[in-house]
Amino acid sequence: MTNEVLLISGFVVLILSILLFDLLVVGRKSHIVKPREAMIWTSVWVSMALLFYFFLANFGHLLHDIQTPEKLREIARMYNPELHFTSTGFEAMLREYRLNMGINYLTGYIIEQTLSIDNVFVMLILLEGFGVAHKNYKKVLFWGILGAIVLRFIFIFAGSALILKFEWILLVFGAFLVYQSIHLLVAKDHGMKDPQHHPVVKFLSKHIRVVPHYVDSNFWIFQGKKLFFTPLFIVLVMIEFTDLLFAVDSIPAVFAVTRDPYVVFFSNIFAIIGLRSLFFLLAGLVEKFQYLKQGVSILLAFVGLKLLFHSWLEKVGFESWYSLVVIGAVIFLSIGLSLLFPKKSAQE
Repeated sequence: MTNEVLLISGFVVLILSILLFDLLVVGRKSHIVKPREAMIWTSVWVSMALLFYFFLANFGHLLHDIQTPEKLREIARMYNPELHFTSTGFEAMLREYRLNMGINYLTGYIIEQTLSIDNVFVMLILLEGFGVAHKNYKKVLFWGILGAIVLRFIFIFAGSALILKFEWILLVFGAFLVYQSIHLLVAKDHGMKDPQHHPVVKFLSKHIRVVPHYVDSNFWIFQGKKLFFTPLFIVLVMIEFTDLLFAVDSIPAVFAVTRDPYVVFFSNIFAIIGLRSLFFLLAGLVEKFQYLKQGVSILLAFVGLKLLFHSWLEKVGFESWYSLVVIGAVIFLSIGLSLLFPKKSAQE
């Protein structure tokens, strides 16, 4: 087994172990998550995400098992065509490659975290729309996020394989992101204003047996020898479905930063695993970020245009940290303006 497989497997096992510890030990009983608990877990996940940046900056070459200058140039050509080495020695080139990899990861992570805030708003609409008890929020979000990890793993590595074979797909991603940036400005409630009448809910109600009421924190129950699903299972499916829709935006957005599937995967995963604690931290505040929607729209337009003009940008020497600066500035301004000019209440 190669170092590449061992490292990836080790990180996935570590992440799943911490998630299971949180579910089975810390959250073994259904309870309402307080802001203090949410803050602690948000700090844990953000700290792990930042530690992974330092891992990439020092040992990132191990993810592709780079041992020779030839392998380094091959991987850089495949996944980082915008990287033009200024050094000649193998060790110096490795340092350049790892730093570039770390910056791309950090940029992708910030993009994902920003889009996750928008995801929090949709999750809140779903949970409130279906009348889920607050003590069950943690459980349904845990399984929803675990399913999202599996789905994104499939999408990211399939997408990477397609890009390597058909580079023109980057142009399709770019055009789609520019379209989404415009659509986001005119869309309302992400189509979730009345989640109980969503087409997915209607389809499930027709094709599976659903009891009309919640049964503690169960997703299904047996009545006699028949299996019945509870409304909490419907909520779980809806959360998976909405994450699928968000993945259609977020995964191409990170491919605009890097084509390295490992960097795309881990930037997605570290943002996703912190989404549940972020939800409990921001659930009461998310509507106060009134300019975040515009900020996300600009962000999607920027990464979409970057994909559309990626060949030209590579020729003119567009460096990875430029994206980090632009994206950081957009997020800072959108949140800063929201705090400086808060949304007025109905009474005001």
